[in-house]
Amino acid sequence: MRYLPLIFALTLLPGAAAAQPPADEKAVRAVVGQYFRGHATGDPNEMRKAFLPTAHIEGFRDGKFISRTAAQYSSGFPGKPAAGEASRQRTIDRVDISGTAAMVRATLVHGATTFTDYFVLLKVNDEWKIANKVYHAQPTAR
Repeated sequence: MRYLPLIFALTLLPGAAAAQPPADEKAVRAVVGQYFRGHATGDPNEMRKAFLPTAHIEGFRDGKFISRTAAQYSSGFPGKPAAGEASRQRTIDRVDISGTAAMVRATLVHGATTFTDYFVLLKVNDEWKIANKVYHAQPTAR
């Protein structure tokens, strides 16, 4: 019994749980890369490829709660890159995968606004897709 706390503590260490296959992490990162491509190109069709059709995107803009379906969100892209696209930065900060579920945190610096995005992904029919996204927008630190 005295070893039980030690065993429990070891299960909480990073890497203590069974690791996901590298192919899954690569595929999850590729889906978020697809999302980044949709942003970079402004192409709504590129953006739609990243999402499950049932996905929602939610967060606050200008102090107001926003909730859109993936179709509504994607249709808001103009079909061309944003004027400041060359200076925008997008990075994947964290990937966490458990079986057919995953979470990705990403940072998107878009000029005066920096977004922290949290993606929840599901592996459906052997294909990873974004099931939902929530975000936080804040002024970019200068």
